[in-house]
Amino acid sequence: MTIGAGLGRGLGRRAVLAGAGVATAAAAVGAVGFPSIVRAQSKSLKVGVYGGYFKDSFDKHIFPDFTKATGIAVEAVAEPTGEAWLIQLEQAARAKQAPADVSMMSQVAMLKGMAAELWAPLDPARLPNAAKVKPALMNKYPDGRLSGIGAVSWYITLVTNTKSYPQAPESWATLWDPANKDKLGLLALVSNSFLLDVTAATFFGGPKHLDSEQGQLECFKKLAELKNNVKLWYRDEAQFEAALKSGEVPMGQYYHDVTGLAAADGHPVRSTFPKEGGILDSGSWAVSKASKAADLAHVFIDYMCQPQIQALLSRKVGTSPTIDRSATDLTDKEFAAVSSDLAPIVPRYDLYVSKADWLNQKWTEMIVG
Repeated sequence: MTIGAGLGRGLGRRAVLAGAGVATAAAAVGAVGFPSIVRAQSKSLKVGVYGGYFKDSFDKHIFPDFTKATGIAVEAVAEPTGEAWLIQLEQAARAKQAPADVSMMSQVAMLKGMAAELWAPLDPARLPNAAKVKPALMNKYPDGRLSGIGAVSWYITLVTNTKSYPQAPESWATLWDPANKDKLGLLALVSNSFLLDVTAATFFGGPKHLDSEQGQLECFKKLAELKNNVKLWYRDEAQFEAALKSGEVPMGQYYHDVTGLAAADGHPVRSTFPKEGGILDSGSWAVSKASKAADLAHVFIDYMCQPQIQALLSRKVGTSPTIDRSATDLTDKEFAAVSSDLAPIVPRYDLYVSKADWLNQKWTEMIVG
């Protein structure tokens, strides 16, 4: 999952997961009561997922069981990084073609696709399992039509080198502590670090402070106060991970599950969910309006929302469940490896679309310039 502005970064992250040895075959998920008419038709569905490790994991652990349960063959399509896939889908839709029927899309790409009316509205009545998906992970057009449903999610948390920091930090506010001068590694873009959201949650009462330009500027000014503490603004996740393990850059923000895998491998690192919450990022399933397989797409999305499939994704792909933890059979240890019960910081994706140029300009002027 780059999953760049949203999901774009996930490719690099999932490549890291692959190197950490996420593994072996999943137990088959039993057939669910999908309509026999669908099961008998032996049809095919094109599904777009992030390439590399992520696609390999779906090909191995998810798609075969879906086909076994429904009789629907899956033609997996490797999505390119960033928003290139969105552009391909838009161009193809104008020619009434669909490179994929269902695609996993970042939240920023979801919003841009909604603005272009690219996504076919989904029918909740045909998606009974979607009722379990967390409300924050349901995408809707302004008129209330359902445009997408949470596919996978993951957390960015506050990470530390345990040799440099024997005690775990409790709050994102520790990033601003003068004692941490020249010690931080932070994501380099306004649209993938979500540090504006962190600042709003930590110092200004929450996301509503970002509703106005004045509030956004106040967050930028507060964020600028930690610049002296930043040693590395990173785009290359592997670069920061190596620096965190060695203690060269002993604190920062990183992916919770990857940090946990590194700790399990014996490296002196920890991931902490601050009291304000970890940053919850996600990707959604969306159906191209040019697809001629809407019926099969609904079967697929409903299947993916099942508790046992969400648990399987957590175990085999390292993603956080898009449904409430109590609906799954994940053990405490399995759940803690990918998620948290704390209320999360959910990024204001709407701003990263509607004010992208202005936010990027201020980020360059005030933060990383």
